[in-house]
Amino acid sequence: METRRITVLSAGLGVPSSSRLLADQLAASAERQLAAAGYAVTVDVVELRDLAVDIAHNFVTGYAAPRLAEVIAGIDAADGIIAVSPVFSASYSGLFKSFIDVLDPKSLEGKAVLLGATAGTDRHQMVLDFAMRPLFTYLRTRVAATAVFAGPQDWGNNDGGGSPLSARIDAAAGEFAALLQGTQPQQKPAPLESVPFEQLLAGISGGR
Repeated sequence: METRRITVLSAGLGVPSSSRLLADQLAASAERQLAAAGYAVTVDVVELRDLAVDIAHNFVTGYAAPRLAEVIAGIDAADGIIAVSPVFSASYSGLFKSFIDVLDPKSLEGKAVLLGATAGTDRHQMVLDFAMRPLFTYLRTRVAATAVFAGPQDWGNNDGGGSPLSARIDAAAGEFAALLQGTQPQQKPAPLESVPFEQLLAGISGGR
């Protein structure tokens, strides 16, 4: 049975967090749909607020602390990313963008991505298409066509004139699961070993 690895990024700041709640529901739906298609699934949930200090230190020192380095390695190894951010000033949060900035820009290339956002008003739902989607398109990811926005009225409300949140979650997660099926883009090759010039020169001389 093939395995698909999913890393879930939640940029929520509160406890409990609506961003984490949405991220968990997206991950659960994607896992169910991949399992129904015959795949084993591993899910790693990352709360970015727990990494805030390490992310800041990484900017000024260029060094990733052990937990941050572990998360970065998990991103590299993942087949797909579920990314959910609260909305601040009509865009994703600064914490969310700061984490993306500490990644190698090529580490997300070719990965399937499912986007989600939360806010206190529906006026912010365009953040998905005008901020988050362009960011992940720039990073050359394969973004699911449907993204999910959740406002206060979505939690515990299954009618209200629109599609229930659970239905939107299942639709978006289904597209994400479809991106994860079949042959996946190859992982990045291991970096080439650096060989001192003197060793190279010795090898050339020895071969003559």
